[in-house]
Amino acid sequence: MSSYTEYNANGAYFRGPHYSKSQPSRPTRDPKQTNAYLVGSGIASLAAAVHLIRDAKVPTSQIHILESSPVPGGSMDGAGNSETGYILRGGRMLNFSYLCTYDLLSRVPSLTDPKKTVKQEINEFNAIPAHKTNAHARLVAKGPSGPEIMDVTRMELNNKERLDLIKLAEESEKSLGSKRISECFTPEFFDTKFWYMWDTMFAFEPWHSAVEFKRYLHRFVQEFPRINSLAGVDRTPYNQYDSIILPIETYLKAQGVEFRYDTKVTSLSFSPDDLITAHEIHFASSKSGATGLIHVQKHDIVFVTLGSMTAASSIGSNTKPPKPLPSPEMGLRAPDGAWQLWSSLANPEVNPHYEQFGNPANFYSRVEESNWLSFTTTLHSPEFLERIEKFSGNKSGTGALMTFKDSAWLMSIVVPHQPHFINQAASTEVFWGYGLFPSKGGDFVRKPMSECSGEEIFQELLGHLNFPSELANGVITIPCMLPYITSQFLTRKAGDRPEVLPKGSRNLALLGQYVEVPKDTVFTVEYSVRSAQMAVHEFMGTKHKPKDIYMGEHNVKVLVDALRILLT
Repeated sequence: MSSYTEYNANGAYFRGPHYSKSQPSRPTRDPKQTNAYLVGSGIASLAAAVHLIRDAKVPTSQIHILESSPVPGGSMDGAGNSETGYILRGGRMLNFSYLCTYDLLSRVPSLTDPKKTVKQEINEFNAIPAHKTNAHARLVAKGPSGPEIMDVTRMELNNKERLDLIKLAEESEKSLGSKRISECFTPEFFDTKFWYMWDTMFAFEPWHSAVEFKRYLHRFVQEFPRINSLAGVDRTPYNQYDSIILPIETYLKAQGVEFRYDTKVTSLSFSPDDLITAHEIHFASSKSGATGLIHVQKHDIVFVTLGSMTAASSIGSNTKPPKPLPSPEMGLRAPDGAWQLWSSLANPEVNPHYEQFGNPANFYSRVEESNWLSFTTTLHSPEFLERIEKFSGNKSGTGALMTFKDSAWLMSIVVPHQPHFINQAASTEVFWGYGLFPSKGGDFVRKPMSECSGEEIFQELLGHLNFPSELANGVITIPCMLPYITSQFLTRKAGDRPEVLPKGSRNLALLGQYVEVPKDTVFTVEYSVRSAQMAVHEFMGTKHKPKDIYMGEHNVKVLVDALRILLT
């Protein structure tokens, strides 16, 4: 593997792994003889299926997606209706630097116009001036007479804090090891405007990995000048389930890909030799518990999405809070089976190749460090969003994150362009929010966010905005506790995340947020899609290679602009 650089249209470098002709290749598979078994139907598996069709030319009837739930999409979900309320467990940022993601979406037809791709649809949506992101109320503080929009044109970092950022960015991942972010800065750093905007934009917390923080500094240096407006965020026309997952699923089904829903893969069996060769897939029905197995043939491949950031999530209601955080044992028994499957692969008692499968316990056993709580609010009157627009100066869909800096829960909300769901009634409006510190007592509702009903969470939000409590009439807020949502950011050691292609693997690849993709950043759609493209390219010997990681820091203008904002 060699490195290369080239300029792109934005004047920034692409830099990263390049597959040279001198690199030893794996045995080339005949796509006509290859069955592909994809465990999980999140964005990683869906991306793999698309590239197996488009790049590797695997017959569509030989691509099999095994999913434990009744719907695809994994953590990229969206459901509900105007009457009972909508629910989104999480939201994601898209950015022009997501080269693999946009490559994928340029191969999938739009649901609304088959002559267009999903990528073209996103481009056209973001080209409309009324849809462009430019937050005027990025941070909101408590003022003497109510909420006040903070001036975020200046970061107000002191010289030590600037030097600490540069030092962390320059330090090697090996020397950082398992350090926490808090070990690299003074306590005062975590009360700066820079930190409040950075941590709520990406969901970092002080006890998270300094290595992951460093990767984000490099990966998103081009966003430093726009951290206060989030003008670099690309939006989808609807929520990302309706705008991304549903079009991909529709395309794959139309092509003839097999989706086996309610099918939970419980373990893999391996051939008794020194190389890693998966030869049996064991599964159980999520409904009846009936078991079965798939015999993996010589030319077949198996792609497994490891772990789950939304496993064991608990959805409350407008009148009831979500369930408490699960114990590690309960997480292993979560209905989707993701952590249990990874644990079986890393278990020396059942897998002689366990050393190549990382350390899942590092990520599933620390829920006190990896949880936060999200909520989705369904409105049947325009008054709340009208007041938000008047307060913030942003029309719906243009403001991105609004963070209440002094909130004990560190609450943020996102008001998207309406409608946000394909089936959303014209008289209904929806927005999403989250709190990074759900175990702390509220400022207006005097109990932890994790113990609050949706109605109480909305009342807390009204308090921070100084809006009348009567606005809660007819509002439905659905809370969701996410025990593992930032588990990818937890401190870790080398080897805790396995490689996409484990050493010695003949037919098994690992995908998703818990594999190791050097230099790229977890908690992004891009990370999952890149892992899928790497697996397809390596096992099928495709000419189409994953695009290199965008590294804006290799462009002088990007670097100068970033330094300028840090000096303000």
